[in-house]
Amino acid sequence: MELTYIYMVIGFTLAAYSVVANDSVQTLGTFIASNSDKFKWYILAGAASLVLCLTLLNGWYFHGDISYGRLNKIPFQEIKWYHAAAPGFLLLLTRFGIPVSTTFLVLSAFASTVVLEKVLIKSVIGYALAAVIAYALWIVISRYINEKFDEVKNPERWRVFQWLTTGFLWYTWLSHDMANIAVFLPRDLPFVMLLAVMGLLTFLLFYIFYEKGGRIQKIVLEKTGTRFVRSATIIDGVYAFILLYFKFYNDIPMSTTWVFVGLLCGRELAIATVVSDYKLGYVFPIIGKDFLKMIMGLLVSVAIVLAIHYVIIPGGYEDINLSLAWLRL
Repeated sequence: MELTYIYMVIGFTLAAYSVVANDSVQTLGTFIASNSDKFKWYILAGAASLVLCLTLLNGWYFHGDISYGRLNKIPFQEIKWYHAAAPGFLLLLTRFGIPVSTTFLVLSAFASTVVLEKVLIKSVIGYALAAVIAYALWIVISRYINEKFDEVKNPERWRVFQWLTTGFLWYTWLSHDMANIAVFLPRDLPFVMLLAVMGLLTFLLFYIFYEKGGRIQKIVLEKTGTRFVRSATIIDGVYAFILLYFKFYNDIPMSTTWVFVGLLCGRELAIATVVSDYKLGYVFPIIGKDFLKMIMGLLVSVAIVLAIHYVIIPGGYEDINLSLAWLRL
């Protein structure tokens, strides 16, 4: 039992750091990029931490679950060493600046093939839907907004909008991705443990803001206009409503990383279509690189699943045909 508790603490800590360092840039990256020259890093971190704590309290008190029901299909299990190793792989990939899906890497060690198949399908749909919506929106938006030449009027008003939009996005994103951390914890979380979770995540959040987003932040910075408060606000708003839709769609977890990259993909293609001096030849290598990194993370997740269920605990899959079907997607 003591060893199980040690694995729980190690897995939870590694997953918490990986989620904050690797995934939180999806929601906070544009916020950091467009505000780092206006506000001290600890003010930005404090605002993000406040929303974090309120979101966790809301989920714990009103829903009885800090994962907001994302783990309904994944019951609590006795934590083994291979569960704790999964976020370790994610942490390693994070250090190389690879935007892999925390959902696939972490939950692959816990979920059955049937659940993982549904997670993958939902994530692919999220990527495609985000790309299509972003392309359609920015085909229109790009005709009226060009951050290089169209100076923002009333920038402070836009900054207020951005803070509100980022707070809403941060809440909706946490409602999805807290499952990747909470999977290591008892579903009926004691209040003392809730405080410990808040404390660790707040500490990690301050560290990431101090590092200005870390290496993954490069994915945001290399996209057009993400440093500008107006563009950052629009990106965050669109992303928030897409995540909100999938939150109420069903309780199956999904990769928010895939949704985020799909959103940026559609946006870049739309800008390249409309703006004459922004060539598609520049866009496709960026999009292709991001997609390949996501596929790399998926392949690592598949390797973890196969290792756990066919090598470590043979016979762990209910249906081999479902497994092969999932790999073919």
